[in-house]
Amino acid sequence: WSPEHPQLWVLDKVNGRKADAINAGINLASGPYVTVIDADTVLEGNAVLAMMNAILPHPGETVAAGGTVRIANGCRVAGGRVLEVGLPKSPLATAQALEYLRAFLFGRVGWSELRSLTIVSGAFGVFRTDALIGIGGFRHDTVGEDIDVIVRMHETLRRARRPYRVVFVPDPVCWTECPESWKSLRMQRERWQRGLGETLEHNRHMIGNPRYGRIGLLALPYYMLFEYLAPLVEIAGLVILPFAWAIGLVHWHFFLLFLAASFVYGLCLSLASLVLEEMSFRRYREPGQLLRLLGSAVFESFVLRPLHVWWRLVALVTWRGRPQTWQALPRKGFQTA
Repeated sequence: WSPEHPQLWVLDKVNGRKADAINAGINLASGPYVTVIDADTVLEGNAVLAMMNAILPHPGETVAAGGTVRIANGCRVAGGRVLEVGLPKSPLATAQALEYLRAFLFGRVGWSELRSLTIVSGAFGVFRTDALIGIGGFRHDTVGEDIDVIVRMHETLRRARRPYRVVFVPDPVCWTECPESWKSLRMQRERWQRGLGETLEHNRHMIGNPRYGRIGLLALPYYMLFEYLAPLVEIAGLVILPFAWAIGLVHWHFFLLFLAASFVYGLCLSLASLVLEEMSFRRYREPGQLLRLLGSAVFESFVLRPLHVWWRLVALVTWRGRPQTWQALPRKGFQTA
């Protein structure tokens, strides 16, 4: 604590992983809202203000809000600010920039409009302090604490029949580093898959339960079938369809049509994400940047997505019984990002 900044406290504690650090900060916080960000995150100058502008019209109901997360790799960062938006040189990181655009501009916006948002990114989120304390803070026994805390909020507040809002606010932006090596990306995606599995297991009584409304009947069944179990279905399709074609059960026209349809579908989603980006935020202003993002859609469809499916399948099959670990991913640091 410094007498020059009496409202600013820095808490130094023994390393107990992220959830323990956040809970210690919540206990020290004195305001009605707390902001949770990652250590490798840079907020835009008006990010917190924009978030609170969306929260304050409904202060009694809004218990959590999340903003947009973008990739900082390739950007020029100095003094805690992104001075120039760019794209990383690595095709692997560029594909992740497109992936983040699609996830936030489509996925988070859609779930928020359905009032069924089940995740506020751990990189940047604002929470009502009393709501976090009411559910006992962040769990220590999961590597997916960001999705788990929101699901438990839904459970507690629906049980209490209290009106509440969990919202996604597109305007506030934070920038974070993404992995630039295959090994680091694999570890990250396996951890995400494990975190989803742990959350679904801890809250399995909510899945399909009408007591929890849209969360129990729509959001959690979707995440179970189309996110957590999706690698089983996709791998089965990749194995069964070529085999059926080889033995003559599927005509080659149908086989090629299926492959083309899956590629075109993914490409259309990526194109729509870029259109939304151009219509709303226009962070990538140079035509070359948009062309690189478009090109990364092809790389993602043919290279990155199959690997994602395989990594998630491995995590789905092997995470039970394995010790929880949060491997530190190598970072460049924002001065050289």
